[in-house]
Amino acid sequence: MVGMRYISNALGLATLALFSAALFFTAFAPPVQAQQFTLPLWPHATPEPPQTTAPEADVTKPTDHLLSGHRTARLTNITVPTLTVFLPHDHNTDAAVLVFPGGGYQILAWDGEGLDPCHWLNSLGIACILVKYRVPQPVGEAGHYPADPSDLEDAQQAMRITRAHSAEWHIDPTHIGVMGFSAGANLAVLLCTHPRDTHVESTPAAPDVDSHVSARADFAILAYPAYLVAPPDKKELFPAYTPNEFTPATFLIQAENDGGYGRNALVYYQALMDAHIPAELHYYATGGHGFGMHPIDAPEENWPKLAAKWLRSINILPPKPEHHPGSGTPAPCSMPQPPPPGHPVNSNTPSNPNIMPNANSNPNPNCWSTQP
Repeated sequence: MVGMRYISNALGLATLALFSAALFFTAFAPPVQAQQFTLPLWPHATPEPPQTTAPEADVTKPTDHLLSGHRTARLTNITVPTLTVFLPHDHNTDAAVLVFPGGGYQILAWDGEGLDPCHWLNSLGIACILVKYRVPQPVGEAGHYPADPSDLEDAQQAMRITRAHSAEWHIDPTHIGVMGFSAGANLAVLLCTHPRDTHVESTPAAPDVDSHVSARADFAILAYPAYLVAPPDKKELFPAYTPNEFTPATFLIQAENDGGYGRNALVYYQALMDAHIPAELHYYATGGHGFGMHPIDAPEENWPKLAAKWLRSINILPPKPEHHPGSGTPAPCSMPQPPPPGHPVNSNTPSNPNIMPNANSNPNPNCWSTQP
């Protein structure tokens, strides 16, 4: 897997401010040459004081690789939030996606729900904006919006920075979506519902905010979202996540056996339908929680292919080129017809080559045959 550089706390806020001065919200900056680079979300100061004095750390457990098939970095003590930009190497569709890794608002699943999605998006020609938002947050309702606005502030700022740099990064400002996993999907929904929250303008981070730049997402991909439904029956959304005029077209996946979160996507999908917002839901019988992009030998392992087709259906990705005769792809088979009167069913009539008594004699084995 391609590695990446991180801006560490050791640089200090002063160094971060100097680093960002030439890049942050620069309307006429020269084109970016690097394919991957990192920017601070708040060059001057975070809107709230740091939630911990401990240094940023990777708290990966020896068994965490079993979830994604490779080492899964689990970052915590994020007090200097950043965004890392991964620009497509080969082809560019002018679309971009902000990625929010999951981790219960305590850690960030950086590999399986951060780097993996970025590599997938780049393979489709989509720029990936990987957001390292502040964690850990207080456990329970105290760590969720509206009691704690910090992660929504980080998400809004990441979207504003991306849209402000859209020309420089060769991005269509109307084709910027969000993608989240678990708590990151919760954060994505929150951004899709509250792109105009202005709380940050009354904080020490106010100099870094340009509220004239929209923080609205143009589409959303949500993988096993968490914390959307209210106990005890988990059949109603918390009011903060109710779809509204800002909520975009949405793609959802979840597993039925997803512990306490299995109903989140179902309830949210129903709310999207009620609000007449285009949505697509894929609900799997197995998979549990946290299966990431490439669960091994599982029914949900092909969900990224479904998501790519959905992106084409909403015109974020261009349609696949059509195949023409002579291009190496067999021409479509004609529909089978019943045999003419007086001919036995198993006879091979030259007028209808799709009706074959023996599959081995079929010149195109992908065509319909009467053989089982």
